[in-house]
Amino acid sequence: MRGKWEEVTIGALLARDGGSIKTGPFGTALKAKEYSATGVPLISVGEVGYGSLQVHEKTPRVPQAVVDRLPEYVLESGDIVFGRKGAVDRCALVKPYQAGWFLGSDGIRLRLPETVDPRFIAFQLQSPGTRAWLVQHATGTTMPSLNQAIIERIPLRIPPLHQQRAIAQVLGTLDDKIQLNRRMSETLEEMARALFESWFVRFDPGRAKMEGRDPGLPPDLAALFPDRLVDSELGEVPAGWEIGTFGAIIKERTERVAGRQAVVLSAVSSGKLVPSEEFFNKRVHSRDISRYLLVEQGDFAYNPARINIGSIGMLQDDVVGAVSPVYVVFRPRKEFGWFLEFSLRRASVRAWIETLASGSVRQTLSYRDFASIPCVIPPVQLVEEFNKRWLTLREGIRSRDAESRTLAEIRDTLLPKLISGELRVKD
Repeated sequence: MRGKWEEVTIGALLARDGGSIKTGPFGTALKAKEYSATGVPLISVGEVGYGSLQVHEKTPRVPQAVVDRLPEYVLESGDIVFGRKGAVDRCALVKPYQAGWFLGSDGIRLRLPETVDPRFIAFQLQSPGTRAWLVQHATGTTMPSLNQAIIERIPLRIPPLHQQRAIAQVLGTLDDKIQLNRRMSETLEEMARALFESWFVRFDPGRAKMEGRDPGLPPDLAALFPDRLVDSELGEVPAGWEIGTFGAIIKERTERVAGRQAVVLSAVSSGKLVPSEEFFNKRVHSRDISRYLLVEQGDFAYNPARINIGSIGMLQDDVVGAVSPVYVVFRPRKEFGWFLEFSLRRASVRAWIETLASGSVRQTLSYRDFASIPCVIPPVQLVEEFNKRWLTLREGIRSRDAESRTLAEIRDTLLPKLISGELRVKD
């Protein structure tokens, strides 16, 4: 079964069959002042995931003039990109729609010869054995690093090309379904954000009534949107709607965990409170957390000394949680939990938080400051209808996420067995 499998290093493969390795531009080749808010995504370590590239809102970009000046750093479909520092066991295959993105200074690009299937090699590089090899051979003590020489020494086991393609097809089909689920979940969440903006920011049904158009809602909901807008400190708002602050819909919580069992939580960039890594999936009951603040489903928490919009987390799971006493914990009025969660994603709220937290050498945001942020407070019946529609969409997201976790487990089980030749595709 293994007789036709070849053992070779990446460097030997490139020397024999072609291809290249390229480290991202350093120093004067590309300066930070050339980065821009628009243009071609700059792919560095922050964009390299386990198997795929992920561009996010903080990804820097470069104008087309930079791409034209430095064409050797333009990524092509089938390239494999490594992060040069930090999580050195991560690498990602460049998909066709990502061709044309630009290699950043903290990335290393591998371009393979036509004698191998880049999808197969990318999967092999994500196998447990190769990831362990990368961690073991990375340089540096404070922060592990990769370089071209290390990548050239990576050992590969390569079957005939038709077998490579068959293995890549099996694993790629699972990966593609996971990616499809992710995109569909993103679409459902975008639908919820669009609805929130339409109802609670632009007040579209009210504007439609003002213009004599059908608001597109059942009569009982349409009646909640007045056909007149009035000026306020927040701009034009529906006549009769309340103008207040977050303090009108939230209340600070100061209860301690004391003798209760709780899961230690930490806020993350996705805006969710999740178990801290060191206590993941563990129930903690000790004097060490007896003074921690109690957090229950629907509560929000943030560290006032490390405030940014992504660090304000909502506990969405039905667990008893605990956060460090330095945190601020607050509970929204029952109907306004999701209204607040979507409000926190808005640029205007981000601006308020940044302004309120920038008054000292070290950014900090007290509960009083947070509660002072102004907002429109819509009718409760309308908020409840938004919650109903969002929870339906959210259930679709959760079911796709669950399916993706199952598919990922199957892929991760098959990957080392297929890549090593222990299991054949026909099996």
